[in-house]
Amino acid sequence: MPLFYFAASSPDISSLCHTSTIQHNKNPTSATATEFSLFSSDLFLILRRANRFSRCKTSRLKLHPRQNIETIMQKTLSSRLGTLLAGSLVKQIMIGLIAGVALAWISHDAALAVGLLGELFVSALKAVAPVLVLMLVIASIANHQQGQKTNIRPIIILYLLSTFFAAVVAVALSHLMPQTLTLAVGSTEIVPPSGITEVLRGLLMSMVSNPITALMQANYIGILVWAVGLGLAFRHSSDTTHALLNDASEAVTWLVRCVIRCAPIGIFGLVASILASTGFGALWQYAHLLALLLGCMMLMALVVNPMLVLWKIRRNPYPLVFTCLRESGVTAFFTRSSAANIPVNMALAKRLGLNEDTYSVSIPLGATISMAGASITITVLTLAAVHTLGVSIDVPTAILLSLVASLCACGASGVAGGSLLLIPVACNMFGIPNDLAMQVVAVGFIIGVLQDSAETALNSSTDILFTAAVCQAEAERETSRA
Repeated sequence: MPLFYFAASSPDISSLCHTSTIQHNKNPTSATATEFSLFSSDLFLILRRANRFSRCKTSRLKLHPRQNIETIMQKTLSSRLGTLLAGSLVKQIMIGLIAGVALAWISHDAALAVGLLGELFVSALKAVAPVLVLMLVIASIANHQQGQKTNIRPIIILYLLSTFFAAVVAVALSHLMPQTLTLAVGSTEIVPPSGITEVLRGLLMSMVSNPITALMQANYIGILVWAVGLGLAFRHSSDTTHALLNDASEAVTWLVRCVIRCAPIGIFGLVASILASTGFGALWQYAHLLALLLGCMMLMALVVNPMLVLWKIRRNPYPLVFTCLRESGVTAFFTRSSAANIPVNMALAKRLGLNEDTYSVSIPLGATISMAGASITITVLTLAAVHTLGVSIDVPTAILLSLVASLCACGASGVAGGSLLLIPVACNMFGIPNDLAMQVVAVGFIIGVLQDSAETALNSSTDILFTAAVCQAEAERETSRA
């Protein structure tokens, strides 16, 4: 009996012993002596082949097989879960997309049934997004450091101009090529604002909303106002309070990452149910939307940003533009994280001979506020929802949308798909309910395999591009003065 306990507790041979038990001992109550002898010989042969067990003495065989087996199972499960969570989210989303399309093609009923997974994913996003916006804005404002160098100011101006122009480009191209989405509109009628005056009135009323009510109703305008106010108040608090705010912000960000890791499963359910209910024509619709997003980002990277650089350095900007796109944009495309690409931009800035005191501040700052790609994503998807619902907008409202999208983009979180979670802020301008806005967010995750990669590439390459432009302009100005 102790020998059997010893074998069962070993992760290397327990499966083999189990196989031998099945083959030689199918009915223990009627087993013959021959069968037990065969089992014993097999067991001793296994023990002799295992070096770490062949030298064990009988006195050391005081093991608890049930506890050891449970521990082994827990470790195996934990390692497999860790491997799953550490895997590439892009690859997993691609697998979810392909699986959803295949399921919708094979079984219509099963595809509709797995739509529950997509509903759960969207509901999780709806639950975590308001808290994420509140904590990130409070922590970022409360921990703002003052006393930066004056040559940071022109870089910040370029960051903000690029982000605003990106929203303007997105508004213009969305007007020329309007997109529509497939949304599950409820029975509640949507009353769009009649003009800029009503939009401003709605914004002002949303700003003075109760903070608890704003969180419960996902009133992002009110959440932003309260977050800014609390962040300014916490600036004068103690270091312990600042540490608490940072810890709370990191905790919420970790929770969002956990939700985002469920995106492949949610996308699987969303794609399967959408294709089963609307047909495969929905893929062509998303292809048009993705083409519009990528076209806006290419226009920014190859036309608008070079014009801003030309205004700063007064010479051909494209050698610098292509260098930044090649050295920074390609890496950011695959990492899908502006924060992860900061060391790449730092190394490129050093090779370009830029001022270290400048780029050591401007590049990390750009990973937070230089969000031209996020501005495009927010504007295009918001206008796609507006066009789907038949809401008409005038020129002043479009300009206001560009400003709101720019502000939302600057507050986008550092996690993958962070800009998508701020789409409801812009949707609130047009009276679009939060349920429909989160459906738009889900559409963004469906196309996010390419959209988020291109967005990050534009954002991160813009950081080093404008930093290099300002540093080179300052160096040329000092040379001319000397």
